[in-house]
Amino acid sequence: MIKILIADDHAIVREGLKQIVAETSDMAVADEASSGHEVLDKVRSNEYTVVVLDISMPGGDGLNILKQIKKEKLKLPVLVLSVHPEEQYAVRVLKAGAAGYLTKESAPGELISAIRRVASGRKYVSSLLAEKLAFDLQSEGETSLHETLSDREFQVMCMIASGKRVKDIGEELCLSVKTISTYRSRILEKMRMKNSAELTHYALKHGLVE
Repeated sequence: MIKILIADDHAIVREGLKQIVAETSDMAVADEASSGHEVLDKVRSNEYTVVVLDISMPGGDGLNILKQIKKEKLKLPVLVLSVHPEEQYAVRVLKAGAAGYLTKESAPGELISAIRRVASGRKYVSSLLAEKLAFDLQSEGETSLHETLSDREFQVMCMIASGKRVKDIGEELCLSVKTISTYRSRILEKMRMKNSAELTHYALKHGLVE
């Protein structure tokens, strides 16, 4: 039996996932968590076959939660289920140790297939993502500007590009306005851009925001 820990801060999403899993005979939702801290506590004190993790969780940046899980339980497969399009986070979470990446727009059958695949020790990526990964390998020498950013810088860049104000970003990430402004300056410098409008144009062109 595949024992699953569902980690998502939205109760409705967790209920929907439980209903999808309930229709299978070889897996069960053993536990659920609504924050990053809760995920780590439960992973440390229980045994699961797979963790289904939302990348946008309160109580810690999702990528950091993923890295911490892999640091403490290297062999525990983590399937990231996110509202963000694949272009935005998929490659980063796979590099951080995720066993697979799936958007919340995916069909229930695809989720079940992905859980079974990562539970068996394999990786799961969609055909579109597999194509992107193959293309990235072919053009390894041509690193995109946004790939030079750290995970936190990339997260802040996407939030700025989606039109969020520095104050709102700070509140969402539990960081000061000064810290977010410092990130913004660093991002503009690394991206060789002058203002947020240029960031937004770049992000739209590369499919990083909708």
